[in-house]
Amino acid sequence: MADPATEETQLDPSYFQDPLSVFARMREEGPVTPVRMPGGGRTWLVTRYAEVRAALADPRLYKDWANKLRGDGWVPADQAVSYLNVHMLNLDPPDHTRLRKLVTKAFTARRVAGLRPRVEAITASLLDAMAGREEVDLIEAYAFPLPVTVICELIGIPASDRDKFQAWSHAILSSVVTPEEWRGAAYEYFTAMAAAKRRSPADDLLSALITARDDEDSLDERELIAMLFLLLVAGHETTVNLIASGTLALLTNPPELARLRADPALLPRAVDELLRYVNPLNHATDRFTLEPVEIGGVTIPAREWVLCVTSSANHDPSRFDSPDVLDVGRDAAGHLAFGHGIHYCLGAPLARLEGEVAFGALLSRFPGLSLAVPPDKLRWRASSLIHGLESLPVRLTPLSQPECMTSLRGIDDFLNET
Repeated sequence: MADPATEETQLDPSYFQDPLSVFARMREEGPVTPVRMPGGGRTWLVTRYAEVRAALADPRLYKDWANKLRGDGWVPADQAVSYLNVHMLNLDPPDHTRLRKLVTKAFTARRVAGLRPRVEAITASLLDAMAGREEVDLIEAYAFPLPVTVICELIGIPASDRDKFQAWSHAILSSVVTPEEWRGAAYEYFTAMAAAKRRSPADDLLSALITARDDEDSLDERELIAMLFLLLVAGHETTVNLIASGTLALLTNPPELARLRADPALLPRAVDELLRYVNPLNHATDRFTLEPVEIGGVTIPAREWVLCVTSSANHDPSRFDSPDVLDVGRDAAGHLAFGHGIHYCLGAPLARLEGEVAFGALLSRFPGLSLAVPPDKLRWRASSLIHGLESLPVRLTPLSQPECMTSLRGIDDFLNET
């Protein structure tokens, strides 16, 4: 086994704006790289497809560090144990297995398929509200309200509170914002929601989770609140970025946009290709080692954080031909946008459904859709985990010929640079 690298790569805030280029350099140098994240501690990044896929299912990489190492004095940098952390993504079997079973039925392919009419109705309503406007921020007007409304209805909480959820989600996923500001407010809100559902149960997921907790003693109070918070954040955040970043990818690849418009039957493949290509998550959630672990010939010491960089794996040329080329007809099966192993995303069928409906309806409703700003003026959120735009200004009406030529030149310049 090779000795681990002792020299860390320092990632500065510019990393957030173009992480794929950083990961590409790392892949060329080796499968595992120790880095110091912006504003954080040392982390080992696994960047090649084969090693990422294997690591995602490796039982030697643990999630529940708080319980595994409780009492021995080790606390990973910039991490805190709280009621919002006791959820499935931070647990190992058997606790993970117990909690996952409680929500699995809500996200089966059959049940999700039954949501299509409601997803289509919400989509149509949002597009109606956009109609007649010359320019909108697609995230604010469409990419955010669509999935957050769907997940709120599924859970059974008011979609009218979505601005609160967005603020909390951005805070928890930010690499530069501390969580104390929203932690108390989130706890109070979700505790109140749970209490209301106990008084007046309904046909929704939150009521079902409360019944399971109270009747079967399967969830304690912290687990219930953490589960609720996880479902809300995970249930909309990645889909927001799929819709927004996917639209950007299509608008900056006009031939593929035209191809998809001409053949809507490509939508299912296009959604998976966009998941692979735009990568709503830079990497999977945190894992850690209890003992030295070898990955790809590199030994990661005990008590180290490990990040499986799924976005890098999805652009690994050893797995995907011409991975930096968008191909809406590509068979992107095997991409790791939803993870792999026991933590594979429960919401994958719902995300795919929302993506198909969102892209299909948007492109059909606004044939003149175009970027309202040059691509290089767009900014990405300062988050290690999330790869999402801060905003996406788009024009809904066709450009004049001079404007169209200027826009195409801007796209050409952007593609040449990237």
